[in-house]
Amino acid sequence: MGNPRILAIPYPAQGHVIPLMELSHRLVHHGFSVTFVNTDFNHKRVRDAFGNKVEGDGSIHLVSIPDGMESGEDRNHFGKLTDGITFVMPSELRKLLKKINGFEDDKISCVIADVNMGWALDIAAEFEIPGVAFWPASAFLLALLFSANKLIDDQIIDEHGVITSRAEPEPGQVRLGLETLPNSKF
Repeated sequence: MGNPRILAIPYPAQGHVIPLMELSHRLVHHGFSVTFVNTDFNHKRVRDAFGNKVEGDGSIHLVSIPDGMESGEDRNHFGKLTDGITFVMPSELRKLLKKINGFEDDKISCVIADVNMGWALDIAAEFEIPGVAFWPASAFLLALLFSANKLIDDQIIDEHGVITSRAEPEPGQVRLGLETLPNSKF
């Protein structure tokens, strides 16, 4: 039996692929092997960007599955990309897990899925594989998203995410410059 094997699946955008690839390298350093699942479209791009740093020692294995979009379609249209992903990738991931877990000594120990690919965790559960959601952005942004309801309750922002006041911090707290946050929905 080899090293514990992780299956990592990022949302197919640069700001999601790179952080999960960095985590994968750190996991390899700690004795794991990683199967890194890209979309067919991103597979060559990742291979070109990372070269031998990825599969050089065999600890990170790059595989790809279809994203549900045609070859000429604009993958910067995230609504359409997400629709394609949701429709096609779950069945493709099931096929991949069946194939990998068909080898007795090389089963997936854990699935790490980008938080935007949460459906992959449901599929991992179908195979009785533990799953972990990966947040590729800053901890501050995650904390801000989790705090949106409190910010609304405290009338710092309205229900549309627009700043409504400049509340003073309590003693011992650091004042955040809310005026620098984007005026968008949280």
